[in-house]
Amino acid sequence: MTEPHKSQTIKEAVTARLARRYRAELRFRAAGLAAIFTAMLILLSLLVSVFGQGVPAFTAYWMKLPVELRADWVDPQSTRSEASLRDGRYNRVLQQGLRDQFPEVRDRRELRDLFALYTPLNSATLMREVMRRPELIGESYVFTMPLSDDLDLYLKGQLVEDREWAGDGELVVSPEADAVRLDFQSPVLSNLVEALPVSEDTSTDRILSATTPSVFIERAGGTIRLTRISADGYRAWGEVLVSESETRDAERWGIYIADTPQSRRRLDDLQLVWTRALVERGVIERGFNTYLFTRADSREPELAGIKGALFGTLLTMIITMALSIPLGVFTAIYLEEFAPKNRVTDLIEVNINNLAAVPSIVFGLLGLAVFINIFGVPRSTPLVGGLVLSLMTLPTVIIATRAALKAVPSSLRDASLGVGASKTQTVFHHVLPLAAPGILTGSIIGLAQAMGETAPLLMIGMVAFIADAPDLSLDGFVEPATTMPVQVFLWANSAERAWEAKTAAAIIILLVVLIGFNALAVYLRRRFERRW
Repeated sequence: MTEPHKSQTIKEAVTARLARRYRAELRFRAAGLAAIFTAMLILLSLLVSVFGQGVPAFTAYWMKLPVELRADWVDPQSTRSEASLRDGRYNRVLQQGLRDQFPEVRDRRELRDLFALYTPLNSATLMREVMRRPELIGESYVFTMPLSDDLDLYLKGQLVEDREWAGDGELVVSPEADAVRLDFQSPVLSNLVEALPVSEDTSTDRILSATTPSVFIERAGGTIRLTRISADGYRAWGEVLVSESETRDAERWGIYIADTPQSRRRLDDLQLVWTRALVERGVIERGFNTYLFTRADSREPELAGIKGALFGTLLTMIITMALSIPLGVFTAIYLEEFAPKNRVTDLIEVNINNLAAVPSIVFGLLGLAVFINIFGVPRSTPLVGGLVLSLMTLPTVIIATRAALKAVPSSLRDASLGVGASKTQTVFHHVLPLAAPGILTGSIIGLAQAMGETAPLLMIGMVAFIADAPDLSLDGFVEPATTMPVQVFLWANSAERAWEAKTAAAIIILLVVLIGFNALAVYLRRRFERRW
């Protein structure tokens, strides 16, 4: 009777142990899935944040301003010493173009605000266009330039909280109103009185000050800013900001409210109204931001681009690839296939593995001390940047190449040697082709890692402001340049809000390039992969 009982006890113990094992396996799988889900969630949050901030920077608001290129103002035959004078004359052309759009603006302060709709640096672009096409002198010309960064953000809804007031009813203008101050009468304004945080004076009128939201009446004849509303909301007084015609036809009207008070924003009411008027006239349109890819860095966000950083990255990576891949591959082949196994090679292998874990800024210090101070390589150039990044990438290429060579079965080596091939023939004719996919993958991943480095390049001066892109020639390797990660670093430290979108857009472009590198590594691995 004891044997069946004992067998039953063992069976129950085994069943309980298996149940615990299955539960442990389920917990492990659940923990792994939770870790993957958490990592994907963090990555998704990062991508959503970056793309949410960066996508608006790929578009911009352009001002297509009609200008008169008067011969007495523009002269492409001037000498170089008169460059600043020419630039001032071309800026005068742009200013006159804006004054033609708003002839009622005559006050000195208002003119200064009007000319702030664009940056004066655009005059240099107009000057180059006229020098390239001198037949434009004396003609009318529609010059396209980016809107100022603050107004661009405003039109994208990122700088000023604003809304359209959906009111019903007829807005009537008093017939005795003069051309400067207009008197409104409408029940539409009664609801507006309760919605605005305004103050009351002794006459019980509601005063709209700089600390309260700005209210604008947009009519067929122009735009009026309200300055005072009666307590009962049936009468309002306003100030004409933009007059588009002499008519006072009130058939088309609307109320526009800027909820952000004028005292809390960089743009005043006049600039908001002028911008909206230019949009209605078709002078300001939204389009693809070509400057982001065709311009180098600039002090003005609307004129800044990544062309200089892209060219600098390309030249730097050419130097890095030309040095790190051949040296790394041949070093790995010698250490893995030809070098004798002794203490010297063991020491070399340990040091290579240690170099792969050295912080990247140490390589920047090495480049500063050796390449710049000792050998006199020009700083802030793709040449010294490529030398530093090649030193940093070299251990990664060596380790990846050795791992790929070790993955080739030793039986292939023995078979090659057995039919009479030399050691060199065996390595280069049989082993190396089979290890090529792993070598290419490791090399490309190492180059992609080097492309994203910032710290070593800061040490060798590639953080300088570069306003012109380097030439894609041999001379470009010794010209001042910067790279994409450094450009992101510079823009991220800038104070103006418009740089936030520019920084995120540069990160998106850098991510696309890095993803392209990794996709190339996967393609090459599958393309050259051989089975044995």
